[in-house]
Amino acid sequence: MNVVLACDLGGSSFRAALIDEHGVTRADHAVPGPALNDHLDHSEVWATAWWAQLLEATAKLAEQAPDLFASVQGIAICGVTRTQVFLGHQGQELRPAMTWKDARSDGIAARLRERLPDHPEAGRINAFHPLARLAWLVENEPEHAQALACVLEPKDYLNFRLTGRQASDPVSLARLIACTESVDGHSAFEAVGLSPSVIPAILEPIDIVGSVITGLPAPFDRLAGIPVFCGCNDTWAAVAGLGALRPGYAYNISGTTEVLGVLGPDQAEAEGLISVDWRGLWHVGGPSQNGADTAAWLAGLLGGQGPVGETIERLLAGPRHSQPLIFLPYLQGERVPYWDPNLRGAFIGLGRRHGPTDLAYAVLEGVACLNRLVLERAEGALGTRVEEIRFGGGAAANPVWAQVKADICGRPIAVGTAREPGLLGAAIIAWTGLGRFASLETAQDALVTIARCYAPDPARRPAYNALYALYRQSEAALAPISADLVALAQNTAALPGLANATSAT
Repeated sequence: MNVVLACDLGGSSFRAALIDEHGVTRADHAVPGPALNDHLDHSEVWATAWWAQLLEATAKLAEQAPDLFASVQGIAICGVTRTQVFLGHQGQELRPAMTWKDARSDGIAARLRERLPDHPEAGRINAFHPLARLAWLVENEPEHAQALACVLEPKDYLNFRLTGRQASDPVSLARLIACTESVDGHSAFEAVGLSPSVIPAILEPIDIVGSVITGLPAPFDRLAGIPVFCGCNDTWAAVAGLGALRPGYAYNISGTTEVLGVLGPDQAEAEGLISVDWRGLWHVGGPSQNGADTAAWLAGLLGGQGPVGETIERLLAGPRHSQPLIFLPYLQGERVPYWDPNLRGAFIGLGRRHGPTDLAYAVLEGVACLNRLVLERAEGALGTRVEEIRFGGGAAANPVWAQVKADICGRPIAVGTAREPGLLGAAIIAWTGLGRFASLETAQDALVTIARCYAPDPARRPAYNALYALYRQSEAALAPISADLVALAQNTAALPGLANATSAT
């Protein structure tokens, strides 16, 4: 039996699997993600920690299923995006990678927008934009900026370690590639004093970066010569793993963070949403900063023991008060659709009789309200209404959350059979690249199946419409207060309990 090695570098864990040509996972293993160095608006991690995860997870697969591991035909890795790995001319890591949460370039982003008023990318430059991160590097760490030879995404760094070649794909690096466009003879790169040569070779996701080189640590010493495919970011791969990588489909991936988007045949723009050419499809939507990690925060806050999913299920099983709560899920600022690192979360409407179950439902409903906002903007821009939302990620295992999303968004929610759609999507990339399928669409048709669907309950629609309207009012009212609280954090050292505390987002 032949298999491919599919890997998904997530925000909180690294997953690897051996998947056959029928889409069946024959062996899999997950290891916890490295601890991020988070402080205020900083979020960093050494990329070598991801390499260690890859070695650990694949070594376990080789131990569990040695015969299957020996039959690996190809390797594909997907991974978190909006994260920059900075390499020098010898391929060495110059400094820790800046993760998807890092917002320290917020002020620099504002200055870049002013310097590039006529550039088509200017309106998209914010604290999470790769050009703003590069500008921060130039201003604050000039020695690293001068030594910079290449900027890679996390999965590209792993491909580089496996093959010795630096390359990426046009979806993962879309925002940086857009900065190379010339306006009046000048690119956006000139505004930060760097050359576009820091962008690596650009390949299609199903293209081969290279073969596994010799001399690598176990277990890759056993895979020398096996092709490594370029792959794509974790969202793109998971959408393929949900069978939604085609026009007229919507998806929602709820992992550490929440991602929702709609795919159409034509280019469209929507306020606060990412519009990207997904290789013949136009994607409108994008990642939030908050998702299932918000549920993990609540579980920890309420003293939950054991897996987060089980804790949330226990909380949801309790009695619920008739007056709902509103929850703004902006515990780490927000990306889509606000791109504001200074937004903060809130429970609104708390009364003496509210309990843990009310808080749990509010968290689920708050995230679903954000889903609805993104969906409405995307459908409005594309001029089309999707008939269902393909739902994947850890939260998709919770039937209550799936039903809440269906009720608030007013669309059926379809959950795929694959427990890890990102891994299946990586396998789809590898098997298509190997020639087993004529196209990605053909591979999706063959390998993706739907396990269950959740239809919206018409009886809940009026109440959820009213709750959604209040949610939007609450966002508008509390955003200025969030900004003031963040500013206040710079001058609170005298408050009780802060003398030896470490401020964090």
